[in-house]
Amino acid sequence: MSDVLQLTCDLISRVSVTPEDAGCQKLIADRLRGAGFKIESLRFGEVDNLWATHGSGGPVLVLLGHTDVVPSGPREAWFTNPFVPEVRDGVLYGRGAADMKGSVAGFVVALERFVAAHPDHKGTVALLLTSDEEGDAVDGVRRVADTFRERGQRIDWCITGEPSSKAKLGDLLRIGRRGTLSATLTVRGVQGHVAYPEKARNPIHQAMPALSELAAKCWDDGYETFPPTSLQISNIHAGTGANNVIPGELQVLFNLRYNPHWSAQKLEAECESVLRAHELEVSIHWHRGGEPFFTPEGPLRSAAREVLAKFAGEAPEESTGGGTSDARFIAPLGAQCIEVGPVNASIHKVDEHVSVADLEALPYLYLALIERLLD
Repeated sequence: MSDVLQLTCDLISRVSVTPEDAGCQKLIADRLRGAGFKIESLRFGEVDNLWATHGSGGPVLVLLGHTDVVPSGPREAWFTNPFVPEVRDGVLYGRGAADMKGSVAGFVVALERFVAAHPDHKGTVALLLTSDEEGDAVDGVRRVADTFRERGQRIDWCITGEPSSKAKLGDLLRIGRRGTLSATLTVRGVQGHVAYPEKARNPIHQAMPALSELAAKCWDDGYETFPPTSLQISNIHAGTGANNVIPGELQVLFNLRYNPHWSAQKLEAECESVLRAHELEVSIHWHRGGEPFFTPEGPLRSAAREVLAKFAGEAPEESTGGGTSDARFIAPLGAQCIEVGPVNASIHKVDEHVSVADLEALPYLYLALIERLLD
C-alpha cells in the first residue's frame, strides 16, 4: 500500500464529523514534526486548527485543507461502513475520501518529499488545517485568519485541496469563488380571523411584492469568469397551521451568491432599500459567509495551469463556480488563492470515493506545484 493511500485510510478511519478532529491533526503533526516542520496547534472553542511551517521569510506558500467531514447519513445505505476505508476495483471508499482527506494526505506526503529534497528551499512552505470547514466555519480558518492578521503573518500563495476536478484529475482549476451572504427576514403584520381581513394585516400578502422584486432583480451581468449574482429564497414560514387564521408574522430565509461587483455591505443596503420602498415592518439578520475572491494572472495561476495540463493531458478549465471554501478567509490577507483537488462527483454522498490512481497522483501534483513556486 502506498504512503498516501495508507495515510488517507488512517484519516478516514477517524470519525472526524464536524467539529471533531478525532486525532487526525495529531497524526499529521507528528509526521511533519519528524520531517522538520514547526508545529503550532490553534484551538478555538471546540475546533482544532493546525499550523505547520518549514523555512523562513517569503514567499510564503500555504496548503489549506480540513480534517472534518460531513455526517455519513444512514450507515445501512452505504455498501460498507463509511468510516472503515475499503478499496474495491481500484477505488477507495469512505467518508472524506474525496472531501478532503485524500487531498490532505497528498499535501502531507508532498511536503515530506519536498523538504527532504530541498531542505534549504527559498521562502516558507506551510500547511493549515481546520476541523470546522463543513460546519459553521466560525472557529476554524476564519478565526485563524484573524489571528494571522493580528500577527502580521504574510501569505503570498494559497493552494486549497478542495475536490475541484470534474471528470479526471486536473481538468479544472478553481481561480476564485463567489461571496455568500445569508439573511433571516422577519415581516410583522397583525394576526386575525380570515373572515375579517380589515381587522388584521397579512404579512404574507404585504411581503410578496417585495420578495418578487428581489427574486427577479438583475444584480449584474457577471464579472470575468464569475456568473451573475443570484438571490435565492430558500425557506418561507408563517401561520399557526390553521386555515382560518391570518398570521401575525412571516419569516423568510434567502441567500445571495455574488461576484466581485459587490460587497456584503453594498448588497445588504440594496436589499434593505427594496424592503423600505414597500413600507414593510421588518427586521433582518444578516450573516456574512465570506467575500468573493479572484486570482488574476500571475505566478500561482501560471504554475497551476502548466502542472495540471501535464496531469490531465490538456489545459484545465479555469473556473470560479461552485459554492465556497475556506480560501475566502485567506484571500483577504493579501494571498492569491487557487483550488486543486480530486474529482468531486461523490462528495457528501453515500459511498463517497476516490480513484486510487488519482489519489496516488496527488502528491506528485502538489509537489510539482510547490517546486515550481519555491525551488
